[in-house]
Amino acid sequence: MIDILIDRIIDKRNPTVVGLDTRIEYLPSELINKHKRRTLDFKSASDAIFDFNRQIIDKVYEYVPAVKVQVAYYEMYGISGLQAFYDTCKYAKEKGLLVIGDVKRNDIGSTAEAYANAYLGRTNLIEQEKGAFNLDFITINPYLGIDGVKPFIKACEEYNKGIFILVKTSNPSSSDFQDLYLEDKKTKVYEKVANKVSKWGDITIGNKGYSSVGAVVGATHPNEAKRLRVDMPHTYFLVPGYGAQGGGAEDVCKSFDNRGLGAIVNASRSIICAYRQDKWKQKYSSSQFAKAALAEVLDMKESINAVLEQSGKIYWR
Repeated sequence: MIDILIDRIIDKRNPTVVGLDTRIEYLPSELINKHKRRTLDFKSASDAIFDFNRQIIDKVYEYVPAVKVQVAYYEMYGISGLQAFYDTCKYAKEKGLLVIGDVKRNDIGSTAEAYANAYLGRTNLIEQEKGAFNLDFITINPYLGIDGVKPFIKACEEYNKGIFILVKTSNPSSSDFQDLYLEDKKTKVYEKVANKVSKWGDITIGNKGYSSVGAVVGATHPNEAKRLRVDMPHTYFLVPGYGAQGGGAEDVCKSFDNRGLGAIVNASRSIICAYRQDKWKQKYSSSQFAKAALAEVLDMKESINAVLEQSGKIYWR
């Protein structure tokens, strides 16, 4: 699967992913009113969210290789929200996009296997096996060790899927645990996790030199990303934190290898809420939120590619 992602990135000359971390507060009032009955309930909110996502996908699918869909934003609307999650992922795949499910699942043994089957593999229905969500990649948490990771790696091998494992996350308090030193007083926790992730991925390295077992490395920690890029030469990075969280093109550049590969950068709020940004609100009305999202996608692509080219990291030649 990682080879497919890299091919899509090169084909579209765009190493970015649109994060559909959508909540009802992000939608323009006219779209909400379109779906609202007497009051806004879980069903009407979820219908409006899917409508919003669909319109954005329709605008951006030709320009980006993938979307990332954070399941928590859908779970908060109950069963209807999960339907919107499913419909969003399905629609994105129908438009030719790869789908990264930001689900951060983890457990051990048969429970981890159930999560892997739900999102990447197939569910046994006695007379047949069927994919529930059938995503291309998901994010997982490595806290429980290999017992909680092995079922996901198995799913990657069996179904040609991929995972991104949390290594160094973009949130400020990640340092509370991830930056703690081990007993040797030299190695930090996130560095130990990185070493494990790198080894776990050895069995799924594709033709382009990268493993389907990737890592989540935040844009807001560029120095750490630069070090990890050297220490994890076969690990693809999913890089959150661009835009609304403060990461910029110069920061994310540290996650790329010398060929301009090795990373795909996610932006969520800065894209889906672009119509509210000062730089776009003068040009696009709230009803043109999808056009504003595309404008932000293209601006992000141009900014990152410009920095990569300045650094000699040109993946499209």
